Amino acid sequence: LNCSNLFEVGHLGEAYQEWVHQPIVSKEGPRFFANDFLEFLTRTVWWAVPTIWLPVVCWCLSMSIQRGNTLPRLALMAAAGIFLWTLIEYTLHRFLFHIKTKSYWGNTAHYLLHGCHHKHPMDGLRLVFPPAAAAILCVPFWNLVKLFATPSAAPALFGGGLLGYVIYDCTHYYLHHGQPSKEPAKNLKRYHLNHHFRIQNKGFGITSSLWDIVFGTLPPSKSSSQRN
Repeated sequence: LNCSNLFEVGHLGEAYQEWVHQPIVSKEGPRFFANDFLEFLTRTVWWAVPTIWLPVVCWCLSMSIQRGNTLPRLALMAAAGIFLWTLIEYTLHRFLFHIKTKSYWGNTAHYLLHGCHHKHPMDGLRLVFPPAAAAILCVPFWNLVKLFATPSAAPALFGGGLLGYVIYDCTHYYLHHGQPSKEPAKNLKRYHLNHHFRIQNKGFGITSSLWDIVFGTLPPSKSSSQRN
């Protein structure tokens, strides 16, 4: 099956799931849109993520200080935000990014969201999350945090979560394009590429395997799967 653009994949129907999980190892990805501006919005250099979002993280943490938070409490809330992000990272990857689709618009939306990354895992411009889309998603997450946290704690918790996201996206890029020689990065790269090229319905954690262990989605080792 050969699909050259975004609006053709929907026609694959039930065959889409098998097709999208047969990766093409190339640094070049397909063009999504004929419109240059829309196409630009789907391509993101990795350094745009820390450049855009780290100042927002700093602003959130400073806002928390201005609202009366102490430094120890600020650090605790930021750490809690980072920890919560790891659960969000796992949940989104497992239940949204790997949702099963077969309808035209379902396949198209999935391919735009995550399917293209599995089909073209080495495309460096469609690896980190586009800032425009991330900004839109920040709104409901910020409102959710405000529901459960005090006015002084909310910015620190949100800032920590946003920092967790920045760490996640930069880590994700590095696992695909970096060449780590030391642990734990070397093991993380092996763990994530295993998700792409061997067992794609396991190993949903990117920055760690914690939630895969908790929820039973840890992939079996090569040796144990070969014995079976």
